[in-house]
Amino acid sequence: QVQLVESGGGLVQPGGSLRLSCAGSGSIFSDYAMGWYRQAPGKQRELVAAITSKGSTNYADSVKGRFTISRDNVKNTVYLQMNSLKPEDTAVYYCLITIATMTGWAPFGSWGQGTQVTVSS
Repeated sequence: QVQLVESGGGLVQPGGSLRLSCAGSGSIFSDYAMGWYRQAPGKQRELVAAITSKGSTNYADSVKGRFTISRDNVKNTVYLQMNSLKPEDTAVYYCLITIATMTGWAPFGSWGQGTQVTVSS
């Protein structure tokens, strides 16, 4: 079983940047596709970005060109570089194992505590 801990959130002004980290431990981290998800108040959790075990990436349309997902399998860590942040990016961000299904990517496993990102002037 893989345990995941998110970090790196905070308060940032519109147009600013943050880098989130997701540290994994336990099972063979590098075998899994990973995803960053977010949940804003009153909204459903949504997939923001995903990265396969080999490094292929997918992004939600709302973050394309602004966010970059990457991974370091030696450090068992997945990153989310967020640039040009907007107030609508405000949410709790989570990372989780992500699997490919017939209808797209889906989270797999138990959610952690996440890390709060607040974009506000």
